[in-house]
Amino acid sequence: QVLLVESGGGLVQAGGSLRLSCGASGRTFSNTGMGWFRQAPGKEREFVAAISWRGTSTYYADSVKGRFTISRDNAQNTVYLQMNSLKPEDTAVYYCAAALRPIPGSLTIDYKYWGQGTQVTVSS
Repeated sequence: QVLLVESGGGLVQAGGSLRLSCGASGRTFSNTGMGWFRQAPGKEREFVAAISWRGTSTYYADSVKGRFTISRDNAQNTVYLQMNSLKPEDTAVYYCAAALRPIPGSLTIDYKYWGQGTQVTVSS
């Protein structure tokens, strides 16, 4: 059992930045691959970014590469998503998720535990 709580969402103008945080508890965080996903109204949940258990490997969707940065602080049991140069199409509910294995994948099926999500709205 892994409990995940996201924070940091909000309203921002296009071109602005937000930093999302996800606190984890319930198991050894350092051995868990972590990912960020997002879901916009009427769309399927999509992969955004992922990070390996040591934090040495990161993965990004093409749509956010170069703009978003995923990181983790295992001592604080927290994973972050720094979002820069935000676009209106980034508007969605953002979820953090814990993978079943130390090395994360890019599919929702690769993750067992999910947070409740935090709303990110980018205005034009």
